[in-house]
Amino acid sequence: MIISLYTKGMSVRDIQLHLDDLYGYELSTQTISNITEKVIEKAKEWQVRPLEKIYPIIFMDATVLKIRVDRVVKNIAAYIMLGVTLEGKKEIIGIWIGENETSKYWLTVLNDVKKRGVEDVLIFAIDGLNGFSEAISAVYPKAEIQRCIVHQIRNSLKFVSWKDRKAVAKDLRSVYSAHNEEDGQLALTEFNDIWGKKYPNITVSWTSHWAELSTFFKYPDSVRKLIYTTNPIESLNATIKRKTKSKGSFPTEDSAFKVMYLATQEQQNKWNMSSI
Repeated sequence: MIISLYTKGMSVRDIQLHLDDLYGYELSTQTISNITEKVIEKAKEWQVRPLEKIYPIIFMDATVLKIRVDRVVKNIAAYIMLGVTLEGKKEIIGIWIGENETSKYWLTVLNDVKKRGVEDVLIFAIDGLNGFSEAISAVYPKAEIQRCIVHQIRNSLKFVSWKDRKAVAKDLRSVYSAHNEEDGQLALTEFNDIWGKKYPNITVSWTSHWAELSTFFKYPDSVRKLIYTTNPIESLNATIKRKTKSKGSFPTEDSAFKVMYLATQEQQNKWNMSSI
């Protein structure tokens, strides 16, 4: 029961009060902490477990947690990797906390994934993480990369005045909803003809990232819907946010990892009952 309450985002102090109110039994906060601390051993074993040889799709995205570092609470990125198996099942591959986004760091992460048994990945669906594309090319050179269209649209609209947003979003839709890549490029040219002078940064961004934005055009609609956005993992991150919000900040990276592990395992158990 203590682990279940902890998974739901309750603090050690909240759990102590809950048990006292419900059962009239008071456990010390240290006893409760000791019980939850046993989770970290299991979590670290899970983080290095063997993986499938092939994943058709792997999603990667980040969420931000507040973690105390050297007595100062900082916003620290926590990265989650989600794979889709050949059977169509979602599998959380791992959690990484606290490092900067560099190709060197991502090389370490991907080499770790490879050592755990992953020999091939067809498509990485990512949110433009700095240095990640270069690392993918080095470790999985045959893998294709799909940059999240939804994030690209959000970033594009940051440049746009409120009165133009609806029209700009509509014209961008003609780019990513095109029948094929050629039509998409034509739509982008037409978009630039209309909006290029007023919002040149949008076309520059889409053009410079086109190779990774257009990957989904190669596939049928059923696959396109899966890979053009990182929403499958964003929904998981939203669940984690809800569970960690009540904690305010974490005293250590291990404590954050522990809560993320419990939250992801709860979601994994639900996913195990169905396929995508």
